Amino acid sequence: MAKGKDARVTVILECTDCVRGGVNNNKESTGISRYITQKNRHNTPGRLELKKFCPFCYKHTIHGEIKK
Repeated sequence: MAKGKDARVTVILECTDCVRGGVNNNKESTGISRYITQKNRHNTPGRLELKKFCPFCYKHTIHGEIKK
């Protein structure tokens, strides 16, 4: 079986609030929260967005797929 035609690919999810700077946060953001996961490119051809916990914002935020 060829490795190049796999349906599952590894993607990186990044916090959208940390990227924008977090204007409403009362604490200084010390970094950007990132998660690594996999998706099936045939079932989800668009960008993946999941609600995950951000340790820098101290709340659940939307994490969007970024390019490698």
